[in-house]
Amino acid sequence: MQARAADDLKRLVLAALKETGLEPESATSYVTPRRLTLVAEGLPAAQPDVSEERRGPRTGAPDKAVDGFAKSAGVPRDRLVEQETGKGTFYYAHIDKKGRPTAEVVAEIVAQAIRDFQWPKSMRWGAGALRWVRPLHSVVCVLDGAVVNFEIDGIKSGKTTRGHRFMGAHEISVSDFADYQSQLRDGFVMLDRDERRQIIATQAASLAEAAGLELVPDEELISEIAGLVEWPVVLIGTIDDGFMSVPHEVLRSSMRGHQKYLSLLDPKSKALAARFVVVANLVAEDGGREIILGNERVLRARLSDAKFFWDIDRASTLDERVVSLSGVVFHRKLGSVGDKVARLEALSQLLCEFVPGADPKVAIRAAHLAKADLVTGMVGEFADLQGIMGRYYALNDGETDNVADAIASHYAPQGPSDACPSAPVPVVVALADKIDTLALFFAIDEKPTGSKDPFALRRAALGVIRLTLENDLHLPLRELFMTAIKAANIECESSPEVIAEELLAFFADRLKVHLREKGVRHDLITALFSLGDEDDLVRLLARVDALGAFLVGEDGSNLLAAYKRASNIVRIEEKKDGVQYNGEVESGTFDQAEEIALHERLILVDGMASKANKEDDFNGVMSALAQLRQPVDSFFENITVNADDPRLRKNRLNLLSAIRATLESVADFSKIEG
Repeated sequence: MQARAADDLKRLVLAALKETGLEPESATSYVTPRRLTLVAEGLPAAQPDVSEERRGPRTGAPDKAVDGFAKSAGVPRDRLVEQETGKGTFYYAHIDKKGRPTAEVVAEIVAQAIRDFQWPKSMRWGAGALRWVRPLHSVVCVLDGAVVNFEIDGIKSGKTTRGHRFMGAHEISVSDFADYQSQLRDGFVMLDRDERRQIIATQAASLAEAAGLELVPDEELISEIAGLVEWPVVLIGTIDDGFMSVPHEVLRSSMRGHQKYLSLLDPKSKALAARFVVVANLVAEDGGREIILGNERVLRARLSDAKFFWDIDRASTLDERVVSLSGVVFHRKLGSVGDKVARLEALSQLLCEFVPGADPKVAIRAAHLAKADLVTGMVGEFADLQGIMGRYYALNDGETDNVADAIASHYAPQGPSDACPSAPVPVVVALADKIDTLALFFAIDEKPTGSKDPFALRRAALGVIRLTLENDLHLPLRELFMTAIKAANIECESSPEVIAEELLAFFADRLKVHLREKGVRHDLITALFSLGDEDDLVRLLARVDALGAFLVGEDGSNLLAAYKRASNIVRIEEKKDGVQYNGEVESGTFDQAEEIALHERLILVDGMASKANKEDDFNGVMSALAQLRQPVDSFFENITVNADDPRLRKNRLNLLSAIRATLESVADFSKIEG
């Protein structure tokens, strides 16, 4: 919210300044928990003078119309000028506007920006009408050392502010930004968010090293803490040994989510250390001893709750909890979480056929227990631990490591940096969870739209893509989608076949996003997906690689150009003649060696490419296509397609159509960019 607010203030004010002809040379915004600041350098002293020419009514128009125009333009009627245009003679008013002093304009702009400011959450206070994120106490607005005067909801602008609320609460009077920044620092306020963030990171790492420990990297949390303090002071505290038996993920989640503490590791074992880093917002006289003790007391209370959940949850097995999932709604159109579990079991069993080494019995067991930790007290308190706690409880219940690991990782991968499961059973359950979610939400028409994706379907699709490609799995996605939809026995918006095709198109878009950073061309993915015969992502990527390698060579680039030329000729002639030239080529009609050679080579290449494609020899497919280059080039160099003989012309157009058909049996070359 803070970062957005700093950007919004800068955007609103600069846009208004530009509109009034007062663009600064530079502008920078700053934000702390208690203040929002914009400094604009190099503003002119006043707006530029403006001369404007405004056209009025035609000469000879009624006096009332002419007088009205003169009044609206702010000039006497006798100062109107008659001017001839290509459309007649009109009255014109020449208006000279003297630029206003910058201070006057800034006063209006800043006041309006404050009134127009949009906060995700805002409030009113007292008798005022202004809505702001928190009660507004003061507004400092200074230009060239002088106050820019205006009033907002009873608050008058000025040149005074206050520093840190405890260490620098005295009033500060400022003359310019350098003075403002300097006096705030003297008042224990670091205005620059990046500086606060850097100090927290550096001091935390230094304290950890001094204690013989290692800081757990957490840039997101450090950024959040930097937004909570104006003068960061980093301290280190101790976790009571009695809590170290609780799973370390629980301790970290509690410290991070509730207390905003940074975690520390033992550098040798990489286990969580019984220490934590807290960032205070003041310099304590006792060096922070009481602050540390206070935070340790609060942490004991927090971790006592976590330990209570840990102890209570283990009193029941995951298996005993599964029945409770029937009372948890997954989606009003898709039933309960218990219904989803039943679908996961069936889908996991089917997926074992395509994941080498996956044991169906183990996969079904893992799917049966995968969601059971959702009804534990721990996951109810720490939702980010779902799956992770399931693993701990499964091991406590005596389940195998394979089952426990599958429970822990069935939500993965949840992002591009998240580790992807590689063991067979975890891969099966992770795929089943995502495929079920994708198929059924598409079935009830709950698809992502624009930037909205409430059910994280884009993330689920990318998860399936990563699981498939990183584990080299040949999955028949179309069949899996249809099976998932049919097994759910729900009311669908379309047929399972139509929904499966929509999902494949959705996957094509996600695949382009996933492969973009690897330099894979999106048009090649489109060209192969457009055939409609490929739903195996591993095969598809192999075909993309082979096609890409072919097209960067001379044979491929020339053949692509020939395809486009042949397609254009056929399209133009079909439009002109009102017929389709896709009939059988009559070999007896040819009268030149080049067309005979091309036809014979097309028949040969078609057979070779088809055979290589069936054997997944995609480089062989491209090698076959390469044999078309020479006869195609010769054909275009020596043959006149639009021959005088209608029968010969038709046969040659059919031959060009055959070139197109042969290439399009490999990929939709029309989708490939030059």
